[in-house]
Amino acid sequence: MVNHMTKTQLENCIWEYGKDIYSFCRNITSNLQEADDLYQDTFLKAMELIQQIDYEKNPKSYLLSIALRLWKNKKRKYAWRNRIANILSLTDELDLDINENSDFSPEDAFLKKEETSLVRTAVDRLPEKLKITTLLFYMEDLPVTQIASILKVPAGTVKSRLHQARKLLEKELEVVLNEKDG
Repeated sequence: MVNHMTKTQLENCIWEYGKDIYSFCRNITSNLQEADDLYQDTFLKAMELIQQIDYEKNPKSYLLSIALRLWKNKKRKYAWRNRIANILSLTDELDLDINENSDFSPEDAFLKKEETSLVRTAVDRLPEKLKITTLLFYMEDLPVTQIASILKVPAGTVKSRLHQARKLLEKELEVVLNEKDG
């Protein structure tokens, strides 16, 4: 039996998962305005589909799949394929972590921000399929099976994409970090 989501449960999902969903929107769109629009559209679409959402079966995963589907549809509609843009930095959380941890010197804080920026830029340069899979796995901390469900691909494909992404990121970051050290 499907436990249809209620409006109150959807509101709870917004409070509980809203920050994660917004972060995912920011990372896949690479644009603050588009992220805002996608985030709002995701919850509007969830409201439309409320009778299809089972509150007991990982609503966060369902909301992420809505966001991803909306984004893919928008890209397809406007033919934004293979568009490369820098990920807008999400340094607010990093700043909080550094300020709360007195063990960080200003130099350490700067290096950590620079390293985070390099990684985000490298992830943004990945092909779209690899980028989305990487963001779902590392940023949203989802297991391979949930990512497969969201992307509607076999789990083996998710693993393969993660492997390809790691190899590309390792190669790119090795070059960048060697230049920085040398």
